[in-house]
Amino acid sequence: MEFVADLHIHSHFSRATSRDLTFEHLARWAQLKGVTVVGSGDIAHPGWLQEMRDRLEPAEDGLFRLKDDLAAAVQQTVPPACQAPVRFLLAGEISNIYKRHGQTRKVHNVVCAPDFDTVAKIQAALERIGNIRSDGRPILGLDSRDLLEIILTISPQCHLIPAHIWTPWFAMLGSKSGFDSVEECFGDLTPAIFALETGLSSDPPMNWRISNLDRYTLVSNSDAHSPPKLAREATLFDTELSYAALFQALRTGDPATFRGTVEFFPEEGKYHLDGHRKCNVCWEPATTRAHQGLCSVCGKEVTIGVLHRVEALADRPAGQRPPRAAPFTSLIPLPEILGEAAGVGAGSKQVEQAYHKLLAALGPELFILRSAPLPAIAGAGGERLAEGIGRMRRGEVQADAGYDGDYGVIRLFAAAQPGAGLFQDGLFAARPGRPCGPARRRSTCACAALRPGSRPPASKWPNRRRPSPTPRRPRGCWHRSTPNSARR
Repeated sequence: MEFVADLHIHSHFSRATSRDLTFEHLARWAQLKGVTVVGSGDIAHPGWLQEMRDRLEPAEDGLFRLKDDLAAAVQQTVPPACQAPVRFLLAGEISNIYKRHGQTRKVHNVVCAPDFDTVAKIQAALERIGNIRSDGRPILGLDSRDLLEIILTISPQCHLIPAHIWTPWFAMLGSKSGFDSVEECFGDLTPAIFALETGLSSDPPMNWRISNLDRYTLVSNSDAHSPPKLAREATLFDTELSYAALFQALRTGDPATFRGTVEFFPEEGKYHLDGHRKCNVCWEPATTRAHQGLCSVCGKEVTIGVLHRVEALADRPAGQRPPRAAPFTSLIPLPEILGEAAGVGAGSKQVEQAYHKLLAALGPELFILRSAPLPAIAGAGGERLAEGIGRMRRGEVQADAGYDGDYGVIRLFAAAQPGAGLFQDGLFAARPGRPCGPARRRSTCACAALRPGSRPPASKWPNRRRPSPTPRRPRGCWHRSTPNSARR
């Protein structure tokens, strides 16, 4: 039976993360999202390892579950429609910052281990190299290739997956501090790498443009810094529940066992396009090249985004699908859809209440987004919600792309329509005297009237600036209306 895995997350020991990143909260939110296997996060931190030992117990081979008393308390907080087994796999991110060929490299890697004793040995080895206690994701002056050698020496059952490989600042293929290939990064140990995490700002078709990546299984994970961010991206499997079976599916990419990925629309990622956030400059790659990579406001270098970096390494035209390509589905988080439909913020109390009512009525979030029948969604949440989810499934979205650390916005409706009656059964109730506000203070996508699938010329809006105080120019985004099924 197909199940969802999210193997790259963090714990409350990592900087800039939620204090709710505990195993109890993760088990609860995994069920609300529809995730079966969750990465433990932060396996390099001794304090988190102790919490693992205190709260988890062995389940299937190489997987762990909450101890019975903790699990029973968690189940009381999960609606029956969402209740399901949750397993944890020991995995965590490490930040490798080092010099190679005269250049500083900053690469994040996810390390996976089969048991607590192996994790303890990994920690002992890493603590001889640097400080692993100040941050759940430790920063080590250790070459990525040498990290891989260390974990394989400790146990051949350990695995390393390069994390969010296109992120400009901290990734294997990043524009600021990465390499141009897997081989350049891992050298003689490249055969031990079999899976790559594509990150929020790219999707599989972008990676398909680089033939050198064909041999690798492309995976997606949330890199969650709080429990509600679980499964914003995830990986699908159809195997028995075991550590060995899961990694065998990743190693082979067999479509019978590796079932593809759940993705962001890549424009929503923080580094999709080029730009300079301080100057509110956001460019398509062609515009960046025309300006020789220098910000038109301050003259400094702009951050080269993922789309530009992919184009630089691509040896295939866009749209070509390699033989080993796996299916994928692009989704928008349910709170964002609810917020846009009602004209309120995705983090508002209204959306939170509506979200939990929907889950209680229909089941986990990923089921609602991916496969719940639209009539059932309309019955539980109203026609506007069903229409929005239908548009998302068909890829009929308007994308206001992210850049230089600023998340993009994906819209399903041309304009907000706030007010009562958006959903049935009081899912959203109008607040007298308080008109609903926009989900985010961004202008409506300027390209809504363009022919579906087209983009405005990159030179038309070279700079994209927020209003201060005059209205800003339209952002150089485009109407993305290609169905998910056609983009696979």
